[in-house]
Amino acid sequence: MRVRPLRALIVLVAALVLVAPATAASAAAPPVPRTMASLGDSITRGFNACGWYSDCPSRSWSTGTTSSVNSHYLRLAPKGTLLAYNDAKTGAKMSSLAGQAGSAVAQGADYVTVLLGANDACTSSESTMTSVGTFDAQVRQGLAVLAQRPSTYVFVASIPDVKRLWQVGKDSSSARTAWSLFGICQSMLANPRSTTTSDVARRDRVQQRVRDYNGVLAKACADYGDHCRYDGGAVFGYPFALSQLSTWDYFHPNTSGQAVLAQVTWAASYGW
Repeated sequence: MRVRPLRALIVLVAALVLVAPATAASAAAPPVPRTMASLGDSITRGFNACGWYSDCPSRSWSTGTTSSVNSHYLRLAPKGTLLAYNDAKTGAKMSSLAGQAGSAVAQGADYVTVLLGANDACTSSESTMTSVGTFDAQVRQGLAVLAQRPSTYVFVASIPDVKRLWQVGKDSSSARTAWSLFGICQSMLANPRSTTTSDVARRDRVQQRVRDYNGVLAKACADYGDHCRYDGGAVFGYPFALSQLSTWDYFHPNTSGQAVLAQVTWAASYGW
């Protein structure tokens, strides 16, 4: 029997009405967490954001309490009672993820943020960077620990673009002095004003390694399932400025840098 155009339209509208609620429900934000934990390295510890070569967790983009940073914690706290733990460790590499994840599970974290991996690329030389295969195994090991608490929602931030760091700081004598004096990220920042073919190629390879790491994070998070959200490269792609870096080392975010990091990551998170 031929379906008349009007009848076909009615059938189509009815089908859309039935599908729409399910679609909206699947896109809804998860329950507001009661406990959160931040996993990571010196960036998440707020290193150099308020004191000379010291951690400043109160200014962390994730679990900090400084109002000008407006961390994930401060954005969530007004929505209900919220406990927060900063399990990050200054100097940590991806090999530390499983241990930090174990702490978050023991703390009963409903929401976990992860920003880790910069120290796997920012090493004393290009040859000492973590291999992509090892990095992949360590990421998956850490996520497997978090999966022991199935109700936990995980947010994974991409690793910042360390070549951008070189770009914004290479013409600053203060930045170059700090990088050299403290041996900061020499895989990327050695010979910062050099334009030789070998130095240009080295910087490109280090940046590619960070891209590869971020590809691992994206795939591992996708494999984890609906309770893991990757930032889609938002942190890596953000064009941060020299003014957003600590003037003590020209490497770690200062307070304004932490605030930007909080904003960029929050926009990519779960939409509470």
